[in-house]
Formats: sequence, C-alpha cells, structure tokens
Amino acid sequence: MYSTDDYDFELDDSLIAQTPLEKRDTSKLLVLNRKDKSIKHKYFTDIIEYLNEGDVLVLNNSRVLPARLFGIKKDTQANVEVLMLKEVNDNIWQCLCKPAKRIKEGTIVSFGDGKLEMECVRTLDEGIREFKLIYNGVLLERLEELGTMPLPPYIKEKLDNQERYQTVYSKNSGSAAAPTAGLHFTIELLEQIEAKGIKIAYVTLHVGLGTFRPVSVTNIKEHQMHSEFYSIDINDVKIINEAKEKGNKVISVGTTTTRTLETIMNKHGKLIECYGNTDIFIYPGYEFKIVDVQITNFHLPKSTLMMLVSAFATKDLIMSAYNEAIKERYRFFSFGDSMIIL
Repeated sequence: MYSTDDYDFELDDSLIAQTPLEKRDTSKLLVLNRKDKSIKHKYFTDIIEYLNEGDVLVLNNSRVLPARLFGIKKDTQANVEVLMLKEVNDNIWQCLCKPAKRIKEGTIVSFGDGKLEMECVRTLDEGIREFKLIYNGVLLERLEELGTMPLPPYIKEKLDNQERYQTVYSKNSGSAAAPTAGLHFTIELLEQIEAKGIKIAYVTLHVGLGTFRPVSVTNIKEHQMHSEFYSIDINDVKIINEAKEKGNKVISVGTTTTRTLETIMNKHGKLIECYGNTDIFIYPGYEFKIVDVQITNFHLPKSTLMMLVSAFATKDLIMSAYNEAIKERYRFFSFGDSMIIL
C-alpha cells in the first residue's frame, strides 16, 4: 500500500488526450460506486443524475497564468525557458528553469526585449530558482502579452484556443496548471445543476507543479509535497456547512478542491473562512473528514493524485476502474475523460 510501484500502470500513448473535445461536457464519465463496487459508463452530461437536491458542488476557481516564458540571459544571450510556479514574496517568484544550470544567483533573464526581466535571487533543487521580477504596469498584462499556457509535457499538440485550458468558472489567477476535473463543465450544465436545487460553492487552490509530478521515492510516506496557496470565503463556507448540517453530500470537483477542504478540516476541525499554504499529501489510510463524493480525471501513474483517489476508493477499486477505462479506450490526463466516485 505504501510502495510507489503499487500505483503504476501501463498506458498506451494513443490514450493520452492531446486536444480537448469540441464540447466540454461530451467526455465519457466512468461512474465508480464504492459501496457495491460497480462500474458504469456514461457521459459527463449525465453527472446531474448523481447529484441530489440540497447537495453542494465545490469547484476550484483558480485560473491558470500564461506563465511559460521564453527569454534570453542578458550576459550571454543564451535561450532560457521559465515556468512561473508561485509567488513566495512581493514580486519574488519560484520558477522552474530550463536549462537550470545556466541560472545562478545574480543572473538576469530578459523577456520581450526587456518588457519583463527576472533576476535570480536564490537557487533551489530540481531546477527551481527564485526570481525578483522587474516590469512596468500590471504583471498579468505582461504575462498575457509575453507568456504562453503551461501545458503538461505529455501534450504535444498545439492548443489553438488558450481558454480551453481554463475552467468556465475560473476567476483568481495563480495556477501553474489547470484544475482539470473542472474542464468538463459548461455554463449550461452548471445552470442545470443549480436548477435541480444543487448548491455551488468555490474554493481557490493555486495548482503548483508538485501536484502532477510523479513520486520519485520508493516509499510514498517519504514523499514531500510542494506547498500551494488556498483560500475560501465566508459565503462558500456557509453554503458547504449548511449542506453538511442537513445531511446532504459535499461533492468535490478535483483533487485540488479535495485537498483544500481536507486541509481546512485538519487544521481547524471545522470549515471556516481562511487562507494559507498547504502541502497535504493524502494516501491510503487517510480518513476523509468532509468530502463525500469526488469528480476527478484519470491521472498519471505513480502520481500523488493516484494515491489520493486510492485513499478515497481503495487502491484495488481504483486499479480495477483504470483497467476498465483502458479497455474501453477512455482518454487520459488533462484533456481526457472523467470519473465520479460515489
């Protein structure tokens, strides 16, 4: 249960979704029932069948920054690629660099003929550096002008419409990757869900690189998560708490939403308005404190996300569902199909 290899599986490259479907909500939906261990095959528009009046659907409204930047070192004119991960202090950002060996403390990287400059102020492991950002005006405007969407490395196709790597309800910019379970929702489907009497609440968790990286240690208990910023406001807290008090279900959309809700419950013993940083790592043996149902995508082998859903549904049940999904040729990863775990 605690060996990384237990969460490995073979996947043909042809099952890795390279582009989003034309319509977000036409993806397949695998329905996994934890009680009777049954598996059903549906479409995402059928999700409404599994949500009941009074339940609350919790969404992560983080928005992906166009944070992949291609620049040059000012001293040597060498090309450098930078992926901005998170702001750690005022205008100090943690970034992943390629090639990292070229970036030492004091190195200045220029983007867009100096419209944005980054000075390295600290070197960290795994190709990560901390940079002081130098620019005029609004950072988001500079990034929208100079940056591109940081698609995962397994996606080789060009994304024509950058908004397809954002959820339709994305609001608060700050993620280095999309909370992909939410990519299946359309405005129309969310309206239908609300019309059925299901409440909608939001959290913000800015997704970092650590969420998606494979676990490199043999014993998963030794894995250290990167920390990510989260927040929830009082109105959303009230919506979720009222649903829970009435005996209705909390349906978490995505592992990022699950990690946020469970972090707050672990820290405070109840759901309250708050913000902070979390490095929670959920793996089998964890007891869930607030999440009743999860909507999630199909994840990378040996990833912390595989371990989280295995904690929720048992490893054997998840592996059985994945084998079934492979057999039925479901599409995997960011632009892939979806699963609801009841």
